[in-house]
Amino acid sequence: MILKNARIFPMDRPPIPEGFVAFEGGKITAVGAMEACPAGEALDLGGAQIYPGFVDAHCHLGMFGDSVGFEGADGNESTDPVTPHLRAIDSIDPMDRCFSEAREAGITTVLTGPGSSNVIGGQFAAIKTAGRWIDRMIVKAPAAMKFALGENPKKTYQGRGETPVTRMATAALIREELRKAQEYLRRQERGEEPDYDAKLDALVPVIQKKLPAHFHAHKANDIATAVRIAKEFQLDAVIVHATEGHLVADILEPEGIPVITGPVINDRSKPELRHLEQENTAALVEAGIPAAICTDHPENPVQYLPLAAALTVRAGVTPEKALLAITLRAAEIAGIADRVGSLTVGKDADLVVLDGDPLEMQSRVQMVFIDGRRVK
Repeated sequence: MILKNARIFPMDRPPIPEGFVAFEGGKITAVGAMEACPAGEALDLGGAQIYPGFVDAHCHLGMFGDSVGFEGADGNESTDPVTPHLRAIDSIDPMDRCFSEAREAGITTVLTGPGSSNVIGGQFAAIKTAGRWIDRMIVKAPAAMKFALGENPKKTYQGRGETPVTRMATAALIREELRKAQEYLRRQERGEEPDYDAKLDALVPVIQKKLPAHFHAHKANDIATAVRIAKEFQLDAVIVHATEGHLVADILEPEGIPVITGPVINDRSKPELRHLEQENTAALVEAGIPAAICTDHPENPVQYLPLAAALTVRAGVTPEKALLAITLRAAEIAGIADRVGSLTVGKDADLVVLDGDPLEMQSRVQMVFIDGRRVK
């Protein structure tokens, strides 16, 4: 298939004013100017714009069922504050109608997984938004281990009189489990056979820096704790939300830890969000910190990812960097840039065709392709 006579936005190089994208077998085979367009079955787009499929780097799509209440609430196993052995793929419901809303808005890949009620919530997965069988939708699983700092674990367990009810206890639980995982790994490396422990086994790749540690952290002091723990255990860390990141951007930048900001469209509904500002992402980007933008679905409906990016532009992010934050930069931070995030030969044929700029409200998605198959 060839999509031609379109304005191409590859995201890993400058736009092509009049060009084409060719794909076959679910992979991109060629991208270029019209004079290099190969012969073959083609669809003339008449000047429309083509972007790589949008990537939501942090959400809970499929984990909290749309309009079904407790029966579909599978994102927080709040009976135990430490559950690293839980796998998002065992909860995700690909039949949830929000997947179709994601596709219709051009979101073709998401990182989805457990919520933030637990100190260690479990394993996130990177998945495509088209399909009926989760195992056939996986881009990478596990893609990250979810850790949560601050208000949410405290609120979950304080009513029961269980730990943690303070930030000290939250951090202590994380350290305890990571130390245990280190010893578990050392015993394995010595040729011993420790009794199988599902929790520690799940944390070994985190200790080995094979699996990123995604830290839910809104407040500046929680961001500092995430950095402290990441340095102590030499983790491959990502800060998720970073609502007060703008207050410490100059301190955070030298640490070399990327962030996933959002939800952008939100009210200050809890104490941690007291310093929520639309300009947060702009401050982080301006400081030189790699940043992606997320919806945190269902906190913000997943289909509003392009709108969230547009709002960051109004608050100071350049349009180019805002688009990167929902395409290539998001894929890089998610560890899946070898598959998605740009219109690059060899990557998955995930494409969005629009009649205008995706950062403009009046623009409409005309077509969406996932793995070369048209899904809208």
